[in-house]
Amino acid sequence: MEEQSIFELIQSMENFTNKLIVQWNKTFNEELGVSHVLVLGHLNQNGKSRPSDIARILGLTPPTLSYLSDKLVAKKLAVRSVDESDRRIVYLEITDQGVEVLRRATQEGQRLKRVVFEKLTQQDRDQMTAIYKKLNNELVD
Repeated sequence: MEEQSIFELIQSMENFTNKLIVQWNKTFNEELGVSHVLVLGHLNQNGKSRPSDIARILGLTPPTLSYLSDKLVAKKLAVRSVDESDRRIVYLEITDQGVEVLRRATQEGQRLKRVVFEKLTQQDRDQMTAIYKKLNNELVD
């Protein structure tokens, strides 16, 4: 019985996440997916980074990151640069335009979550907060 309830919880969580992503994609009109925004977020937080490091940290394959990077560079949201001491090493770096798009993407995500969570009672929100804190303590960065 416990296994079934865990399965139902996982399925409900995945359905919610998928619906939230679909809704975000409908309202955020930049022709970018969540993965693009994750890369921009990494670059904004960590500064210029090697694509292989970004892929490893975000759990993406190198070809996937290459595809994402190409689109970010084409849209002028990121730039590629080479290491001065070893020109074989390439970095990806967020641009000012990329920072602005990341800001808007984050705002839209927060707006969507607010709309959803405002439908819950204060007691429901308090319980969810406690549950997420507990789960976050279980995960290691």
